Amino acid sequence: MKHAYVFPGQGSQFSGMGKNLYDTNPIAKELFEQANEILGFRISDIMFSGSDEDLKQTSVTQPAVFLHSVVAYKTLDGAKPDMVAGHSLGEFSALVANNTLSFEDALKLVAVRATAMQKACELNPSTMAAVLALADDKVEEICGKIHVETEEIVVPANYNCPGQLVISGSIKGIEMACEMMKAAGAKRALVLPVGGAFHSPLMMPAKEELAAAINATAFNIPSCPVYQNVVAKAVTDAEAIKHNLIAQLTGAVKWTQSVQAMIADGATQFTEVGPGKVLQGLVQKINKEMVVSGIS
Repeated sequence: MKHAYVFPGQGSQFSGMGKNLYDTNPIAKELFEQANEILGFRISDIMFSGSDEDLKQTSVTQPAVFLHSVVAYKTLDGAKPDMVAGHSLGEFSALVANNTLSFEDALKLVAVRATAMQKACELNPSTMAAVLALADDKVEEICGKIHVETEEIVVPANYNCPGQLVISGSIKGIEMACEMMKAAGAKRALVLPVGGAFHSPLMMPAKEELAAAINATAFNIPSCPVYQNVVAKAVTDAEAIKHNLIAQLTGAVKWTQSVQAMIADGATQFTEVGPGKVLQGLVQKINKEMVVSGIS
């Protein structure tokens, strides 16, 4: 019986996030103020009272979700994870929770990642779409067929849970894929309101920038395994963690497979730490016997 701690990614932000922690916990307040100083702007003000539009900017969203998650984790009493994982951006929060990265270093990397991804989005207008109730292999087949026949980029990006897969790519490629997915029997194929094609080859310009920052950062020996998105298995080697964190920017988030691997390795309880309840829902869809809870 093992306890897994999981951390959400972009999309779980909301206005007012983290304010209760700031107002009631001196450790939280100190961490928020430290983050404001590191980032060079008062992200706490945007988190606590900014509009949904303010929070949607990738350069704000990513540090905000990371900050809320890590502050919530660091103000827990006696948290001792047996394993950790994070969905996309959440992997950085997970690496703070298992002591691979310091809070300061992880926040700096998240800021670099967010800015680099924002730039990549502006360079190549692109998008993502959610595909519901279509087999993974059929989604993969259609993406491959579009690329071969048209050279448009369309790839599976997030394996969220059985029957829910997000694809990523060029605007034209995603539009074509949505039509073909629906024709193949998908219940829905819906373009998402995102800034660009995350977890696809279109993020390659951001990958180079992030790689330089990651390779210049100290990674420690983790206190427990992290189940990383791109490999969907336990990783404890610091160099391998770096490699996988870089690869994640253009590779798929294998969340279904990661949760299944954690369960196979003994996880019976999952606690989501950070804003929202998305991961709790996904874990239960992957395996309804799991005990899930959330801390925000």
